[in-house]
Amino acid sequence: MSTDALLAVRHLRVQFGRLLAVNDISFDLHAGHLLGLIGPNGAGKTTTLRAASGLQPVSTGTVHVMDHDVFRHPTVVGHHLGLTPDTPALYDAISVEDYLAFIGKCYGLSAATTQERIDHWLEALWLQEKRAARASTLSRGMRQRLAVARTLLPDPSVVLMDEPAAGLDPAGRVQFRQLLADLRDQGKAIIVSSHILADLAEYCTHIAIMEHGRFLSYGTVAEVTGAAGRERGNYRVVLAQRVGDAATRIAGVEGLQRLQIDGDVLTFEYDRDRRAAAALLAQLISAGLPVAEFHALEPDLEQAYLRSGIGQVD
Repeated sequence: MSTDALLAVRHLRVQFGRLLAVNDISFDLHAGHLLGLIGPNGAGKTTTLRAASGLQPVSTGTVHVMDHDVFRHPTVVGHHLGLTPDTPALYDAISVEDYLAFIGKCYGLSAATTQERIDHWLEALWLQEKRAARASTLSRGMRQRLAVARTLLPDPSVVLMDEPAAGLDPAGRVQFRQLLADLRDQGKAIIVSSHILADLAEYCTHIAIMEHGRFLSYGTVAEVTGAAGRERGNYRVVLAQRVGDAATRIAGVEGLQRLQIDGDVLTFEYDRDRRAAAALLAQLISAGLPVAEFHALEPDLEQAYLRSGIGQVD
């Protein structure tokens, strides 16, 4: 086990009768790691998160949070780990603020610290206007936000979230992506299970593709998508208007390959180095192309998922 890992999972195996839900998975998460856990329904994602939190007994294997065994020292681990389940259980009869105050008291936080954190997370999770509302009156997305606030209130070092963005509207998803990036940059170790692959590619440092209880692929986003070590990448250029001889104008650009032109959109492969990209943009403009947008495309996580042999993206 890596001594500086915030979360260390070794040979984890969970079996229900004849069903092998989690099949011998091992990984470490360090400070600043954000693991995106993806796979079809029934792949074992939720069971993995429950086992990593100590809620699900395991058949074999170990889980350590900050060097504490989650099954032998659950009380200690509980102060360092937070879990947001896919269907959070809330106390519907009390207000949002009273619920979070109760959570703070359970963790032994002072009243002043609890109130300060309640104010912070209600603002960060866009629940200020629901402070006095009963949980039973909240929409699904708001209940999900409250569950995240409950998870983060004790300030855990390890955060596990099962489909946390499932009930959020588009604006909420954008805000939630920023929240996760902030938590990652604070040095927390995070696992997020999600079917929204485009979101995961934006904020994750690592990806695990899971099927039938095992990891088909695990590594950094670049490693899983095949971008690691590659000196070349894909680019997308949008022109202000269509240019009939665009291909002719950029034919002399050395190193540009796999050019495709679709109306006013150009896609191609070129050197990933930033200085080379800047020089390329200058050449395109010098060639008389009215460049309105210039993007280096992120590695395609969805394609990596499909290449793994899984037949669907839920």
